[in-house]
Amino acid sequence: MKQITLKNPRITEKASVLAESNAYTFDVAKDATKKEIAQQVFALYKVKPIAVRTLAIPKSSTSPRGRHGKIGTTGGGKKAYVYLKKGDKIEVL
Repeated sequence: MKQITLKNPRITEKASVLAESNAYTFDVAKDATKKEIAQQVFALYKVKPIAVRTLAIPKSSTSPRGRHGKIGTTGGGKKAYVYLKKGDKIEVL
């Protein structure tokens, strides 16, 4: 198991709605597997996930305000949805 699989919880409006139904969202390392993510969640939060789903976040181009002609990119990466049993909770804040 890698040292750092879970980077941080994703705190967005969609993630907070999903948390009410026992689904939590995390930013993870690009090469992390579902099994490693489940083991890391158990090690950190002492709850056993019933399912883990991963999703690659694509890079996208951006155009910052006030900087005409400058185009950048967002980082992209990978996120994971971790589903828990009823009654189990993860405190992210």
